[in-house]
Amino acid sequence: MEIDSDTNDCQANTADSEPEFTMATEIFNKDTTIELRKKHIGPSCKVFFGKDPIKIIRAEGQYMYNEKGERYLDCINNVAHVGHSHPYVVNAAVKQMELLNTNSRFLHDNLVQYAQRLTATLPEQLSVCYFVNSGSEANDLALRLARQHTGNEDIITLNHAYHGHVSSLIDISPYKFLQLDKSAKKDFVHVASTPDIYRGKFREDHPDPATAYADEVKDIMQEAHRNGRKIAAFIAESLQSCGGQIIPPAGYFQKVAQHVRKAGGVFIADEVQVGFGRVGKHFWAFQLQGEDFTPDIVTMGKPIGNGHPLSCVVTTKEIAESFMSSGMEYFNTFGGNPVSCAIGNAVLDVIEKQDLQGNADKVGNYLIELLNEQKEKHPLIGDIRGVGLFVGVDMVKDRVKRTPATAEAQHVIYKLKEHNILLSADGPHRNILKFKPPMCFSEEDAKFAVDNIDEILTAIENATMVKTDNVESNAADNGACKRKMTSYDNEHSSGENGHHEHTNGNGAACGQQIVHSHDSHKVSCKRIRT
Repeated sequence: MEIDSDTNDCQANTADSEPEFTMATEIFNKDTTIELRKKHIGPSCKVFFGKDPIKIIRAEGQYMYNEKGERYLDCINNVAHVGHSHPYVVNAAVKQMELLNTNSRFLHDNLVQYAQRLTATLPEQLSVCYFVNSGSEANDLALRLARQHTGNEDIITLNHAYHGHVSSLIDISPYKFLQLDKSAKKDFVHVASTPDIYRGKFREDHPDPATAYADEVKDIMQEAHRNGRKIAAFIAESLQSCGGQIIPPAGYFQKVAQHVRKAGGVFIADEVQVGFGRVGKHFWAFQLQGEDFTPDIVTMGKPIGNGHPLSCVVTTKEIAESFMSSGMEYFNTFGGNPVSCAIGNAVLDVIEKQDLQGNADKVGNYLIELLNEQKEKHPLIGDIRGVGLFVGVDMVKDRVKRTPATAEAQHVIYKLKEHNILLSADGPHRNILKFKPPMCFSEEDAKFAVDNIDEILTAIENATMVKTDNVESNAADNGACKRKMTSYDNEHSSGENGHHEHTNGNGAACGQQIVHSHDSHKVSCKRIRT
């Protein structure tokens, strides 16, 4: 099957056209699906928009369709990297399934061809692949490689980091283990500050935030050594996603790598969320740091298979040989099977032939430009940060104090859903709007999404203006700290039982506790990772 290189719109749908394929059918109606999910699926497995979840039955390109045939613009799905249901990728999978699928103990050209093509995108010393099935498997294996190679145990991770759902990775993911309690941190885990120049301890006005954040890592290692501990690895997402779309300052990774290697450890770059051309300027996000930086281990997942369970760890020959010296064979039943590798090769084909990396650069720049225009217009937007099709909108109540506008961000997400746009919010305060759409996302899609955000923010700010006017009027008339509740306050200030909580300890109507709820839904305080 040939790839249409004249378009990077995946299935070449426009905003006004409907796809040509057979209508998917439901097995159950939506209510039955919800009931069966409640009965048979673990309650900790959350869905988006819990009070009114969307039932998706098909998808194509950058669009998803519910059981009624209503179309949603997908701004969040970095797994369907080259577009949902891309026919070239689907065809590659079907053709290989018709021939053979088996494990990697048999010779097969798909495996070695894919390894050759994948390593060709990386610095020369990163030449050895281990194929697995998920980002979690990849990061778990990366820890094993690091510990075997160095003979050390301890791991340095970044605050708010998320590296996977298996036990070894929950241990090094503050995004997860801090939801339990601070005592959940294991002794072999050391947490460094996120290199966030907007909200972190070293901000954009610091003369050298990269060095300042890297020196903190060095201090952590020195303290660990004084306590008799040794560092196996520093691990970081090349761009932190769940932590709030964080772009590390240039030079940070180089300096950290110097400190870590001097201490006998290795540097692991987690590209599970952001690899394969998403940043536009480069194929891998760690390359944003400069040509003089190369990790010791790189992990990949999510976009690698466009939705098929495929992932990879790539490392140096030296580390691979250290891993073999343990005497334990490494075998993964499904890792590197012919079907997975056929799909991986097809994804690389599409990225190249449709210039999706170039599209990420062009559309990403346009998206950031549009969002910066909104920042000039809306005080609720504190910061726009990102590169390529990895963009965050940091919403604030106060630009000077940078107070997170969590309720407002959640309100935006739900209103966008009503406008058939799927976006998510994350970060430590759940106030960062996250753009990480399929790579075929177009300039028209970007404008459509941003125009709707503009409309929603305008409505919020108009409601806030009414609220402020009422506060000033009441204070002038009565000399008291009373507030007149607006419709926006009512929507965002009710407690779990719908009662407004806006009194302070002595009963005066001054302090308002904001709980995140809506007229037709309540937003859980628990984060759903996307």
